[in-house]
Amino acid sequence: MPLIALDSLPEQQPVEVECNLGGDVESLILFRRDGEVQAWMNVCPHAGRRMDYAPGQFLLTRDQQLVCAVHGATFRLDDGACTGGPCRGQTLLAVAVEVRDGEVVLV
Repeated sequence: MPLIALDSLPEQQPVEVECNLGGDVESLILFRRDGEVQAWMNVCPHAGRRMDYAPGQFLLTRDQQLVCAVHGATFRLDDGACTGGPCRGQTLLAVAVEVRDGEVVLV
């Protein structure tokens, strides 16, 4: 089942989608750069809170790092690694996705 049409996913802007993973509805962060799409669980590894400050609304630093709205941890959007804040050295939990027939799908 498709998560989102690739054409609906803006370049370099995190987008939240919900999907069924293992029987549970989960929130994912999708990020598209140069046509490649990466996905992570929408959960900060520090305290298990959602990364968005409002549903689907994310904070970014000037250098395009994702910011946890609760504790201010910052994450690189190329690999999900925490570069600052209370969970430095940890990473967002990656979810395998691919682009197939113009749609982003779970692998």
